[in-house]
This record gives sequence, structure tokens and C-alpha cells, in this order.
Amino acid sequence: MITNTIDTRHATANQYSFSSGNSLPYTGVPFGMNFFGVQTSDQRGSWWFHPKDRTFQGYRLTHQPSPWMGDFSRVLFTPLSGDVHQASTFHTQSSYRPDESTFKPTHVSVTQLRYDITSTLIPSMYGGVLTTDYRDDNAGFMLSLPGRYAIEQVDAHTLQGHVINFSGAEDPDFSFYFTLKFDEAITSETINESGEDGNILVRFGNIKQQTMRFGTSFINLEQAILNLSREENQTAAEYLEKSLTEWEGYLSRIEVEHQDKAHTETFYHNFYRMFLFPQTFYEFDANNEKIHYDTYSKKVRPGVLYTNNGFWDTYKTVYPMYSLIAKEKYEDMLEGFLNSFNETGFLPKWLSPDERGLMPGTLIDAVIADAAVKGIRSDLMEQFLAAMKKAATVQSENSNYGRQGTLDYLKYGYVPSTYHESVNHTLDYAYSDFCISQVAKTLGDTETAEYYAAQSLNYRNIFDKETGFMRAKDSDGIFRENFLDIRWGRDYAEGSAWQSSYAVYQDFAGLVKEHGGEQAFEKKLIELNNQSPRYNVDGYGFEIHEMSEMAALEFGQLAISNQPSFHYPFLFSYIGKPEMAQPLLKQLMTQAFNASPEGYPGDEDNGSMAGWYIFNSLGFYPVTPGSGEYVLGMPLVSKATVHLSSGEKLEITASPNYPQQQFLHETKRNGEVHSKLFFDHADLMQGGTINYQLGTVPTPRTVTAEDLPFSLSK
Repeated sequence: MITNTIDTRHATANQYSFSSGNSLPYTGVPFGMNFFGVQTSDQRGSWWFHPKDRTFQGYRLTHQPSPWMGDFSRVLFTPLSGDVHQASTFHTQSSYRPDESTFKPTHVSVTQLRYDITSTLIPSMYGGVLTTDYRDDNAGFMLSLPGRYAIEQVDAHTLQGHVINFSGAEDPDFSFYFTLKFDEAITSETINESGEDGNILVRFGNIKQQTMRFGTSFINLEQAILNLSREENQTAAEYLEKSLTEWEGYLSRIEVEHQDKAHTETFYHNFYRMFLFPQTFYEFDANNEKIHYDTYSKKVRPGVLYTNNGFWDTYKTVYPMYSLIAKEKYEDMLEGFLNSFNETGFLPKWLSPDERGLMPGTLIDAVIADAAVKGIRSDLMEQFLAAMKKAATVQSENSNYGRQGTLDYLKYGYVPSTYHESVNHTLDYAYSDFCISQVAKTLGDTETAEYYAAQSLNYRNIFDKETGFMRAKDSDGIFRENFLDIRWGRDYAEGSAWQSSYAVYQDFAGLVKEHGGEQAFEKKLIELNNQSPRYNVDGYGFEIHEMSEMAALEFGQLAISNQPSFHYPFLFSYIGKPEMAQPLLKQLMTQAFNASPEGYPGDEDNGSMAGWYIFNSLGFYPVTPGSGEYVLGMPLVSKATVHLSSGEKLEITASPNYPQQQFLHETKRNGEVHSKLFFDHADLMQGGTINYQLGTVPTPRTVTAEDLPFSLSK
């Protein structure tokens, strides 16, 4: 079982100032509505777990997609026994041995040394089961309810209530409902409380084992009770078997072999993280119809909804991977994203639980365009096109929604420097315009396709030929003075000009031309990679963690620690020199990624960095979502079987495959030499074989224009 090889503590050794993934040890079903993790400290805010901590405060029911976003609708379950001096996490916490605990996708199990209690929590989509073995008298349980809460004891075996806590939400009373049902009776005084920040002690007398099954809901208490009723007759073993089946169903969609078994471990730890987000935000009513809570209108609506996703990160890798191996989930998610538009008036950018308005651009456009060109949910594309065009033309009164500086972008052809991170906004809008064009093209709307294709060339308006960088301009068309190429912030998002000047996914051929041709572009790329990873903090006034992580890696200005640099090695392919990037890709995969608690070079971000590793392990990467192409890279796997959503199998081999093989000598597709520097999605979905022959020295060759990856100016 692949699932049983995964330790969810992968990439969880983090702190505010340095990220090794900023991931959390999530136990739950794939795309679960709730996740669970061991809380080891309530003194570090969003960093409430660390693998080196020896303290167990309880099992945290959580919806935190990233420490930078914060949590919402959280609850803490803490088994205990004997006398407790005060009902608080500090007074009830216990030491535990991390090495003797179980941290799996399917379940988490801990022995609290203070109480000599062993407990196991197994989640389901809408609830779960907690079994606790007691050895001392006066068995109990503490339920921590941060924020506003109400809880009521219904009978000797049942508690029910709700909590209201979140980092941000349209509904100030956004509530999370729960019902808890215990096999053994409650012996403490009847519970009926409400208030703020409650810690509720529940006692069961001198019992040896307690089983608590629970149901949850974002809709109402009746729905939580209904959710529990559908599984309350299951045993813990049945909960576990169902969860294991679901996880194995996803994790077995790609079977890999490596010469080095450590790479296999790294592969599957990354693969696990690709099936956590976005989280399910819909439930099934009494008629088994899908419903969800709309925080914008504060009403229950029909249909699906998903949350906890930042499209600025995930469009690059997560959804292209789903298009290959999880098309059915991609289809459902698209329907949910369209529901978000219909309910708020704008497509989502960063959901947690609703629109938080973070990061530049409206990069869900790429998720839609990639689906459109791959024939996924074509029935929704007419509605999506209207939604995309609205964001491109209408300025929302609420800055959380749509594009910032929309009207100025249309007026000047770029976002002026009066807007924060204006360079990234301009480049992201130009790419989104390309995505709109691609969707329109699939619908046969030639006029719209041509208009937005032309507008997607707006990146040229902020390119400075003198310095070779994208630079901020004021409304008079004058570049900002005192330019420094390593200055982070101000005009750039989480980077400097080096990390922000190559986001021209739709037209790298045009970008090469702007630089003065292939030789000049190659020289610039060499300079990017071969310099020291220096940075200037003036734009922020202090060092942010992304700077620290780039410097720690020592790959020049290629900050693989953050999403804007993900495609940088592939830029060499657009000048016909992929061999210059092949050793770089292999070094990045083997040096920057592993299966340990320090598993990533920076923030993992909802499956996006995991997806980078998965794609590159297979030897290709979706540089331009919306083009339907994957650019060839440098495989790490020795063998892989990809079970495609089409029902076909894609068999991949790479040999000889040892550390000294740093180059891709030749590629064959279905036994024939493959000269193109990219694969086509439609072709891959037919299955077949890819055979990579690797080598110890590069194999330069003349590349024709037809062999180059997609560019508008190709």
C-alpha cells in the first residue's frame, strides 16, 4: 500500500522566518472538508505543529490552507484522565514521543505519556471517529472551542454545537456545526454553555475505552447530524478501510520506480500533497442533493463548491496534473468555481473560505483556459468566457474581487506604478488575456480571440530594452527611477526584477525578440543562473522568508523556492538549447526536494510545488497552461506508469539513470524519435510509451521552428 509509506510530517519543520514547505501534517480523505493534525503548541499562531516538539495539546480539526492565510472553523479534541487543575491547553497538554506516533494520511495515533492514554483519530469526508484507550480512572475529554461558541448536551451520549472563528469571511457569523456521539455515557454535569474561547471538560467515569463518532457541517446543525447518521454505524476499522481505499485510488494513478529508493519516497510524499486542496465545501442534503453555504449572500445554495486554493500558485501545476490523471475532479471543481462567480460576481482568486483577494492577477483564467483547450467541461466555457471578460473590463468596488487597476490597464496597456506590484499585475493580466483568447477560440468566437490575443502582447509595454527587465512605469510612460535589479518588493511580487521579468508564458519567442535575439537571451539566462543569490530589502524594509530561502539554495537568481521561478529552466528550450537546463533540473529535484520534515525549498502552497516535482520527475512540464503543451525537461524516474483519465496507460522509461547521467540524449514516443521539445496533451492522453535515453554529456542539435514549444510569435 502506497498510502502506508507516507508520513504526513513531510515538510512540516517550519517557522515564520524560514519555510521548508510551510506544510501541515494533514490526515483526512482526499480533498476532505476537514483535515486533522496534532497540535503541539498554541503559542506560535499558525505554526501550531512542529515535528521536533514533544508536547501534544490535542487533535486539531483544521481548515488552514497555509500559515499565511490562517485557520477557520477550528476545534481541538484532547483526551485526558484524572484531575485537571484548569481547563486550558496548557494545563491539559502532555508529552508524547513523535517517533512512536502514527502520522498517516488515513489516521493519526498518539500516546499521551502524562495520562498513559493511546488514541487514534480516523477522519471521513464530513466527520470521523476518535477511539481512546484509558488506563487511569476518571476518563475524560476536553473540547476547545476558540472564538464564539455554543454547546449543548442532548442526552447522555451526545453533544452538539457550533463555533465561529476565521481569519477572514464575508459572513461575520460564519459558523461551523458539529455533533459528537459517545459510545460510553457522559457522567459529568449536563453541559449547556455559550460564550467565547471555551474549553469544555467532559467526563466518562472509570472506563477503559471510549469511541466518539462525529459529524460536521458548514450549513446547519441538522446537516451535521445528517452527515453523522450516514456513517455512525461504521466501526473504526470500516472508517479506516474506506479512507485507505480513497487514498490508494489516487496515489496509485502513477506508479514509479527509481534507481534510488529515496526518490520514490519523495515522489509519493509529493503526490500525497497534490490531493489535499482545494477542499470540499459542499455537502449532501436529505435528498442526496449537493448543497453548500454561500458566505456572500449568507444563504444555502444548490450545487458544488470548493475552497482553500490560491490560483496564483496552483494554476501552474496542480490543474494540469488533474487534467491528466484526475479529470473527474477537475470537472467538478470547475463547476464549483463557476458557482463562486455566480454568487459573488467575480471568479475566485484566493479562497479561504471565501474570496481573500490576495496575490496579483486573476490566474484562475489559466485553469479555465487549460481545461478549454483540453476539452474539459466544454459545456461551461461560454459562461466562463463571460466571467473572464467581466474581470478584464469591469473594476470591482471591492478590491478583493477581480483585477486591480483594470481601467488603467485598458487605458495605458499596463498597470501604472501607483499600484503595488504593478509589474506582476501587468504581466499576469497579459497572460490572462491570452487565456481569454484561447477560451474564445474553442468557442469559435474569432473576434474576441483576436482582440485578447493582441492585448496579451501588452507585456512589451513595460519591457526595458536597456536593462533587459520588466520595469514599472508611471501613467506618463516613464520608468521608475533608481532601478536596482535585485531590489525585492514595491513593483514586484515576492521577488525582484530577476524573478518577475519572465512571466510571458504566452509568448517567449516574442520575449526573446525583445531581448535582441537568441544570443542576447541566452546570455541573460546564463547571467540569471550563474550569479550569486543576492537581494536588496528596500521594497519591503526587511528580509522576507522568500529571500532567505533563495539565498539558502545557491542556484543564482533561480528561486525555485517560489512559484514565479518554476518555469525558468525551460526558458532554454525556447531558444533550442534544452541541454543547458537538463543538469539544472536534475540538481533541483535531487538537492531541493526530499521526503523529510525539511522537504521543500520554500512554501509548498496547496500542491503547487509538489506538482512541480511530480511533473519534472516524469520529464515534462506545463510551462504554458492554456496551450495544451508540456515542455520536455529531464526525467528523474527510471520507470513510471501513468494511469490516464482517458483510461489509457502512459509507460515512461529513462535509462541509464544514475547520478552521472545529467543529460537527455534522445527521446522516443511510441518507438519513434521525438524531435519536438514538447508533448501535446491530446497525444499523451492516447497512452503509449515515452522512452528517454540519458547521457553523461550534452547532445546539442539544430532545432527547427516547428520543434519549439508554443509562443504567440512563434
